[in-house]
Amino acid sequence: MVRKYRNYSKVFKTPRRPFEKERLDKELKFCGEYGLRCKREVWRVGFMLTKMRGAARQLLTLEESNPKRIIEGGALLRRCQRYGLLDDSKLKLDYVLSLTIPDFLERRLQTIVFKLGLAKSIHHARVLIVQRHIRVGKQIATVPSFMVRTASEKHIDFAPTSPLGGGAPGRVKRRKLAAESKKKSGGDDGGDEEEED
Repeated sequence: MVRKYRNYSKVFKTPRRPFEKERLDKELKFCGEYGLRCKREVWRVGFMLTKMRGAARQLLTLEESNPKRIIEGGALLRRCQRYGLLDDSKLKLDYVLSLTIPDFLERRLQTIVFKLGLAKSIHHARVLIVQRHIRVGKQIATVPSFMVRTASEKHIDFAPTSPLGGGAPGRVKRRKLAAESKKKSGGDDGGDEEEED
């Protein structure tokens, strides 16, 4: 028997009170505003935020000269800066505690594709990503929840293989071109649909 020694852990946490109206309304608003598939995507971001806040809170209890606070605090702040969660002027652990769920949702690939004007709506942005039309740098990204770094934000564009990015035409366009060429060459229209008497 082959043993698997991989550790898996849950990436989201369900709310403690399932029917709290205020929270339900807020989550539904996030789902609509950022084009999320389900509320689990909100919970996943909330879980990540909780872990970051917890780490920051624990580091703030230590003295400023403590090596653990210097090393781990610096790493946490660099990560927040790299993902565009904190400005250069707010690189302190206190500001990590003030981060909110919308701050994270704004850095998703889906949101940024829509804000850059590559998609007509936030839902269209999700479809473009899943259907492999969007690349980040040279890599095609297929995950709408991909957290975009500030450095790679300017490299988001249509994939070269995509019909939208100058690639080969898509299925519908190919069918239309074939129909036009058939019509021009004088082929009989609807040859397959003719009924035999």
